[in-house]
Amino acid sequence: MSTALYRIGRWCAAHAWRVLAAWVAVLVAVGTLAGTVGTPLTNQVSIPGTEFERVVERLGTEIPSAAGGFGRVVVESDSGSFTDAQKQAITEAMDTWKTVPHVQRVVDPFAAQQQIDESAQKLADSQEQLADGRAQLESGTAQLADAKGQLAGGEAFLAQLEKTDPDGQATADLRAQVEDGQRQVAEGQQKLDDAREQLLAGEAQYADGKTVADASAGTRLVSEDGRYAVIQVQFDDNAQSIAPEDRALIPEKGDPILEAAGVTPSYSVEITQALEFIGPGEILGLAVALLVLVLVLGSLVAAGLPLLVALLGVGVGLGGAMAATAFIELNSTTPALALMLGLAVGIDYALFIVNRHRANILHGMPLRESVARSVATAGSAVTFAGATVVIALAALVLSGIPILAEMGLVAAVTVAVSVLVAVTVAPAVMRLMGTRIVSRRAWRKAGFATPADASSRPDTAADRPEEHGAWYVGAVTRRPWLTVLGVVALVGVMAVPALDMRLGLPDGGSEPTGSSAYTAYTAVADEFGPGMNGPVVAVAELPAVDGTRTDAQVLDAQASIASALRGVDGVVSVVPFGVSEDKETLAFQVVPSTGPADEGTPATIDGIRGVASLLERHDGVEIGLTGQTVANIEISDRLQGALPFYLTVVVGLSLLILMVVFRSVVVPLVATGGFLLSVVAAFGATVAVHQWGWLGDWFGVTQPGPILSFMPIILIGVLFGLAMDYQMFLVSGMHESRAHGEDARTAVRSGFVHGVKVVTAAAIIMTSVFLGFAFSHLVMVRPIGFGLAVGVLVDAFVVRMTLTPAVMHLLGERAWWMPRWLDRLLPDLDVEGVRLADHLAQEDARTTPAEAADAAEVREPVAPRA
Repeated sequence: MSTALYRIGRWCAAHAWRVLAAWVAVLVAVGTLAGTVGTPLTNQVSIPGTEFERVVERLGTEIPSAAGGFGRVVVESDSGSFTDAQKQAITEAMDTWKTVPHVQRVVDPFAAQQQIDESAQKLADSQEQLADGRAQLESGTAQLADAKGQLAGGEAFLAQLEKTDPDGQATADLRAQVEDGQRQVAEGQQKLDDAREQLLAGEAQYADGKTVADASAGTRLVSEDGRYAVIQVQFDDNAQSIAPEDRALIPEKGDPILEAAGVTPSYSVEITQALEFIGPGEILGLAVALLVLVLVLGSLVAAGLPLLVALLGVGVGLGGAMAATAFIELNSTTPALALMLGLAVGIDYALFIVNRHRANILHGMPLRESVARSVATAGSAVTFAGATVVIALAALVLSGIPILAEMGLVAAVTVAVSVLVAVTVAPAVMRLMGTRIVSRRAWRKAGFATPADASSRPDTAADRPEEHGAWYVGAVTRRPWLTVLGVVALVGVMAVPALDMRLGLPDGGSEPTGSSAYTAYTAVADEFGPGMNGPVVAVAELPAVDGTRTDAQVLDAQASIASALRGVDGVVSVVPFGVSEDKETLAFQVVPSTGPADEGTPATIDGIRGVASLLERHDGVEIGLTGQTVANIEISDRLQGALPFYLTVVVGLSLLILMVVFRSVVVPLVATGGFLLSVVAAFGATVAVHQWGWLGDWFGVTQPGPILSFMPIILIGVLFGLAMDYQMFLVSGMHESRAHGEDARTAVRSGFVHGVKVVTAAAIIMTSVFLGFAFSHLVMVRPIGFGLAVGVLVDAFVVRMTLTPAVMHLLGERAWWMPRWLDRLLPDLDVEGVRLADHLAQEDARTTPAEAADAAEVREPVAPRA
């Protein structure tokens, strides 16, 4: 590997302008494609095969008008309760919103609330009518009984006359009267039976209506004090799939109308959610990274190189991802994750190469040779480290969850591009920068009278490699057992909150305090109940019947289902809101007593599913659940189920890769154990801040709740790759020192002091970038950024710089044990460049005097610039 990278570095340095031009052309090409054929991103999270998606598809087929997503606008009157003028302004705003693209309908809260309020009066009127009907039925029954008595008397008298005077006129007249009376009684009985049947039907319909009304009680769209109202804006598709610029038209058109009338609108997160990648937090993180680069590399010019490499790699990677949206749909979190990782690893990888180049030329190596050697040695480590990150991210495909596979692949491609840019652009730019990559002060400190001119540096004693942190590694290895116990105890305490980890997806309550989405969320929770922020949609499939169901049969089914669902603990109300054309599919809105992210909501959903199962067994009614709350729970369960398998794959991969690199069985076990410690510490810290709310004010956590469902599995994949970076750059130094004849314990200290400076800088840079994303305006990105920032800090400073030297010192030579048969089976990647050094030495030995002169000309230092 090192030999191939040496040739790449030498070629790129020799053709610097061509390399830069080629990458700029690639950047322009992907940028043009992204701007022309790219499609908008989405915030929708889709997992095929889940119940909530199947139910949504069925709802869209059977009741299309009920299938679109909703956004909410909470309006507040500045004058107490809404005035007629304010209601008129709200009506005008709603009419304007109906013209916005993809808006299917806008529900008038005042009209809807009036219908809800009038339904109680209608039920009361119906009850009075039923009472009147019962009284009339009882009166008719009494009258009919009297008529039947009179008829019986007439029939008895007729029977006597027919015996005494069967052919008399009186008998004939009485017979006619009796027959007429029988006909009247029969007609009266029929009318009475019809009235009784109508009364029974009316009573049944009243009972069903009252049942539905009772189940719906508690649902309001206008607050009881008349100050707040909730306007529901229904889209023709899932709200997260609507283009942000279309959703932005809702506040843009509504604010002027409403605010002029003294009405304050607040828009739910479905309407306000934006998709920009870069915010103030991310910019601050990059600023800190630049500051660290200046301190480490000693000049602003040198510090700009890693940033250039990172930005170029991210630009190409993200440009390609955005261009790919012409063929696939990308979630908004996907580019954000790729951006976060691309910036972090791009800066770090370029830093490793630049730092090695600076060290080489400060020790007298010719500039062009130093560029090639830096790419061969540090570039080998960068390639290996980047490969581990790419493999860990690409392995997210194994989760079987499309959005995770999408996020992993896009991020993996971006990291791979960052590695490629680092090993090609970095040597080209270093060649063009010449001696300016080192400050004049650093040249003088290294003994150079003329920068890069070895003849102006008579003192060769300064060729010793830089050493940092000798006191620290001495302290941690002086009492290694105490160090190990201290680290395990510290990480154990940090990991305790992870035992209480709950997974979910963010909602409006996770938005920054004072934002429109947060205000809308809290207003709905306070005035209409927390469950109104995440109602559940229940879709019932009724059993087949002969013919078409009557309206009364539909109402009876609605009443039966609504009553059953309303009886579930934790359900506030059940409102029927849709019937299919064939009257075989019914839709209900089920409002829980708890919010979408509340700890008790999953138990309510389980209770609803239990009742649905009973209805299916007893009545043949199939009920499916959907809605954002149900989707959050199902997605979290699926991701939690995929986590153990993915962790097993990553751990196994870790052991295999590290065995190949370090030619040891024990070192990989130590490295993987440390990686697991970093993971649980990151989990624990994220739970404490984002779920428990500790230090929430510092990190903008306005409403603690479940941890983002994707965070654990993404953090494991990303942190695995980054942990291997630090393991590589520190332990490879120990491995190299041991290969050069030092005993195992001495090699631990010498390898540490040679590599700790650049690893420290890299960890601080990466932490700064991730911490910037911990304050991102994208709610889904915040816990990922925070978890990665903590994970990198713990892994770099606690695990790699503290625990690993202590354990390696304890193990001594046993740390490098490996069976001979296994050593023969595993490939030798020559990450440290040992074979490259031998190869170059053999080439020098075979070089003729004429070739040596040519080589000297090629390797001649670049003349310093004024």
